[in-house]
Amino acid sequence: MMAASKPVEPQSGTGLPRWQVALMVGAPILIGAGAVYLWNRSREKSKKGKRNGERETPEGSASPVSKPEKPDGDPEEMNPLDRAQAAKNKGNKYFKAAKYEQAIQCYSEAISRCPTEQKGDLSTFYQNRAAAFEQQQKWQEVVDDCTRAVELNPRYIKALFRRAKAQERLDNKKQCLEDVTAVCILEAFQNQQSMLLADKVLKLLGKEKAKEKYKNREPLMPSPQFIKSYFSSFTDDIISQPLLKGEKADEDKDKEGETAEVKESSGYLKAKQFMEEENYDKIISECTKEIETRGKYVAEALLLRATFNLLIGNATAAKPDLDQVINMQEASVKLRANALIKRGSMYMQQQQPMLSTQDFNMAADIDSQNADVYHHRGQLKILLDQVEEAVGDFDKCIILRPDSALAQAQKCFALYRQAYTGNNPSQVQTAMDGFEDVIKRFPKCAEGYALYAQALTDQQHFGKANEMYNKCIDLEPDNATTYVHKGLLQLQWKQDLDKGLDLISKAIEIDNKCDFAYETMGTIEVQRGNLDKAIDMFNKAINLAKSEMEMAHLYSLCDAAYAQTEVAKKYGLKPPTL
Repeated sequence: MMAASKPVEPQSGTGLPRWQVALMVGAPILIGAGAVYLWNRSREKSKKGKRNGERETPEGSASPVSKPEKPDGDPEEMNPLDRAQAAKNKGNKYFKAAKYEQAIQCYSEAISRCPTEQKGDLSTFYQNRAAAFEQQQKWQEVVDDCTRAVELNPRYIKALFRRAKAQERLDNKKQCLEDVTAVCILEAFQNQQSMLLADKVLKLLGKEKAKEKYKNREPLMPSPQFIKSYFSSFTDDIISQPLLKGEKADEDKDKEGETAEVKESSGYLKAKQFMEEENYDKIISECTKEIETRGKYVAEALLLRATFNLLIGNATAAKPDLDQVINMQEASVKLRANALIKRGSMYMQQQQPMLSTQDFNMAADIDSQNADVYHHRGQLKILLDQVEEAVGDFDKCIILRPDSALAQAQKCFALYRQAYTGNNPSQVQTAMDGFEDVIKRFPKCAEGYALYAQALTDQQHFGKANEMYNKCIDLEPDNATTYVHKGLLQLQWKQDLDKGLDLISKAIEIDNKCDFAYETMGTIEVQRGNLDKAIDMFNKAINLAKSEMEMAHLYSLCDAAYAQTEVAKKYGLKPPTL
């Protein structure tokens, strides 16, 4: 269903986590397969030096430049600070020998002897004692000592990160996120270890919040444009075909000719009529009438009801209907195969790729000449990063439906992503030539122009990408997603923030249920430093999320932005802004 919403990046893609977009700036914006990633210009720095190493050892100083260590000396001739340093040095020796209890005693002595005005040294002693407590897995003590260290030295990276790890162990995710966000900003996103912890905590928080919210959410019908795009990705979908002449509304028949059979079947036929009128809210209830009265079109009604339950995000209600159709041996093979495709897509949204693959394979077994099976299985393979298999499926679809412009365009995009991520310039060029061929042969396929534009943007052929988006808009003026992509292009191409935001605002004007537009607007507002507005945008996107997985991702973005507001309040830390 790539035409209906933003396409999804392969699960094993090399892009940065999208939460990081809500924290980073100062790098070009790349539009990949419908997702926005920010690639830091100095990513390679993170691979050098000791920045990726574990922060386990105690230290001599809290400042970046370490002071020369003083010899232990004669206690009678030493001032209080020298005595504290001597106790700390002794503690370090115990620490290195894994004698943590003795190390803690020495660090405690250092703390008690250290003059209170020596904040830098005192913060180091607390942080060192926290390191020893960490080895004993005394997480609350770690948090307490790191807190004292940070109070004395608010930008103490080592103490902030150690406290973040301890908060994670104590299952204090929100506090952990705030600390690790501060660390990421202080380290300019150059330390893989802290970024991985941020990613982990954001995903956990996102999943927790989405699980609760999605369970209690009000079902929401997507925009008519989204629904039409969804059905346009099927060519063998009986339930989305227009009504036949003999199936038109009952009032066309005279009273004598209005048989019991027509009356029984009216629920499903009315639902189909409502589809043609784009009166989508009444479809589920009419299908339910057909099913309850055991009318002529029970299998079709079950499938149509399941499809609209999937569209409104109610997979729990959709699954029993899909199961029933799949197991109805008397139902047409086309209906059963279509139900398998939709259940397989549902499983993929729920991150159950094995079940998804099983359904698509079963669909291919029972209806081997169904182009939709191979088209949608090809999309599944792209998500699983199985590009060669995806291309094979698109080829099968094209053999069965040579006029399938969508499959041709998506095959080109799959080949392009494989060549691009594999850094193969000749294959990239072959894929780009393939796009040229597709748009020549299928000049009315908006998806062909859209996918070509994304590839051109990757290659920094911005002017031509802009032309492709314009052709898209000419063909589908009500496709909000295209305006979002074109807006992002203005940011990368001309750094034209106003024009970019105007285009994304236009997308929201066209389709106020376009979650991608709100998500992108939120991401840009974070980069501009408008955190409250960003959080508002992310919350709007959360309310429109079409799956629990997508909602979890949006919560991650929202939580990343909220963590920044807290870090700004506490430590005065902000990443650079646009």
